Amino acid sequence: MTKRTGIFLVCSLLAVGLLGINTAMAQEEPTICGVHPFTGRFAFAGIHGADAMEDAVAMANEEGGINGKKIKYFWADGKYENDVGIAAFKRLYAQHKPQAMWGQSTGMTEALGPEIKDRYKVLYSAYTFAELAADPAKNPYLFLPGPTYVEQFGVLLNYIAKQKPGANIAFFYSDTEFGREPIPAGRKMCKDLKLNLVAEEISKVGGVDISTQVLDMKKNKVDYCIFQGFVTTPISAVMKQAKDYGLNCQFMGTFWSTEKHLLNELGPLADEYVGVTAYSYYYQDQYPMIKKIRAWTEKHHPKTADYRSQAYMQVFMGTQLILQAYRLADKMGSISGENLAKALQSIKDFDVGGLMPPVTMKNNSIPVGRIVRGNSKTSQFDPITDWIWLK
Repeated sequence: MTKRTGIFLVCSLLAVGLLGINTAMAQEEPTICGVHPFTGRFAFAGIHGADAMEDAVAMANEEGGINGKKIKYFWADGKYENDVGIAAFKRLYAQHKPQAMWGQSTGMTEALGPEIKDRYKVLYSAYTFAELAADPAKNPYLFLPGPTYVEQFGVLLNYIAKQKPGANIAFFYSDTEFGREPIPAGRKMCKDLKLNLVAEEISKVGGVDISTQVLDMKKNKVDYCIFQGFVTTPISAVMKQAKDYGLNCQFMGTFWSTEKHLLNELGPLADEYVGVTAYSYYYQDQYPMIKKIRAWTEKHHPKTADYRSQAYMQVFMGTQLILQAYRLADKMGSISGENLAKALQSIKDFDVGGLMPPVTMKNNSIPVGRIVRGNSKTSQFDPITDWIWLK
């Protein structure tokens, strides 16, 4: 071997080595992809949620990214249709190789869960609070940035048990995965809390003929009715008919039906509606994170500065957890999906500025909620309890 050949060989090896390092660095670029329902019947959540993810990433990049690394963010419209959403997920993954992804629904999460575990290995959450995403043994990469639907039922039912021991309960849910998801566990909780589950009413999303269900609840002397799997319709119709039929019942809802637009639809009946929420509201600017979100919105999204929905808060909170997992995993030496999953599960007493109480992940969810009551004068929800932890 000549001296020149030896130098060429060394340079070639160095080039290959540098190429490998550069490839590894490229793969380590923090990248988040989101599938949001910009169109379809859940678009109200997707539009706000997409802004939330973009805002959270932009804020983090302004503050130095992930230990100095800028975060990339890409998105697609899933149209709130499973086949469209799944195709968008796979397309985004193929194009950008993200380490974390966001999905658009319970149905999409159920369909993709096995593939995320065995093939994609990305940290994943979605517009859902389904129980399957809170089981790290079966789905280590899935997580929820709040309480599961079952845990939300738990917050409401524990509250009821203290307010009226032995109360008669009705579950009023939609005939969807979203609606049915917490019902079996809710039945068991009623037994454990010595509450009487006297009625289960099922309706299609958007159903308008609900007189049969209301009459059945009156016949069974229901004290408390919990809605699940709806956003607005048919909640307002049920409450109005209940009043017409003389049913004296406290109506309650889980996260997606504890939002400002329902209060606007209820009008004067808003005062008679109670729900559970996972986050502080946009108008609760006594909290530092809400104040930060409001200032950012006024600067970057002045047309929507009057209000940000709870869907915004859910995705913003989910992105905060993804970013914290990135920080922790990066310190481990790699932001691989495996390290992100481990990092997420290690999060403890994470201060999120009052958006929630300090967060400790438990079984990949945050089992805490707060009971709020509608206010017809302000079209806002007023807290009637402090944060309630279930575990």
